[in-house]
Amino acid sequence: MALEKLRLVDVHKGFGDIPVLNGIDLSVSEGEMVCLIGSSGSGKSTLLRCINLLEPIDNGQILFNNIDISEPGFNPQPVRQKIGLVFQSFNLFPHMTALQNVMLAPRRVHRHPAQQIKQSAQELFEKFGLEDRMEHYPDQLSGGQQQRVAIVRALAMNPQIMLFDEVTSALDPELIEEVLDVLRQLRMQGMTMILATHEIGFAREAADSVCMLDDGRIIETGSPDKIFSDPTEPRTRQFLSSVLKQ
Repeated sequence: MALEKLRLVDVHKGFGDIPVLNGIDLSVSEGEMVCLIGSSGSGKSTLLRCINLLEPIDNGQILFNNIDISEPGFNPQPVRQKIGLVFQSFNLFPHMTALQNVMLAPRRVHRHPAQQIKQSAQELFEKFGLEDRMEHYPDQLSGGQQQRVAIVRALAMNPQIMLFDEVTSALDPELIEEVLDVLRQLRMQGMTMILATHEIGFAREAADSVCMLDDGRIIETGSPDKIFSDPTEPRTRQFLSSVLKQ
């Protein structure tokens, strides 16, 4: 049985008087791919940002390798090295080449020799079909290539978990598939992943489990077959009906 990598217990988060997460319980096993679905504003992005400690939670626990990383005063930097987060926007430095973007954080954080970091980065570029784009600047890359570089940049830190926040939403339809292919590769390699996504077809194909969020709560969890073919909750059926009509 796979080890539990991450557990959220009754997690609450609000901004001012506006509650965003209203008691999230979630368990993620090592090597599992979990897809979060739900309408905009349901709390998916905030949930990922809380897991990565970009946002402090108001109540509850976030356990990573059985350690409560959500305790006040806990140093977030080591956690962020182990839990990578890739955003909708690529956030690449425009004045740096793709290779320089990828090497920046490992050089600053791990302080390994530059040649060692460069070799590891080059291997990642080759693995994801970007070896001929390493010396290109972001404005010389397509949106799909920029997003793949952003994923490579997160992987260069050797994370134990990868979080993806609607990573295909800013892409033209013909570029989405090349980013999804990277996610498929990571799944085959056993990376533990949590994705907030509107790519229902991909979630049905690749996810181990699917969580439906609504109003800051996970209202339904199950296998892709169960969630997409026979959902229990009326809100899940309504959401899927509206998404699949698009």
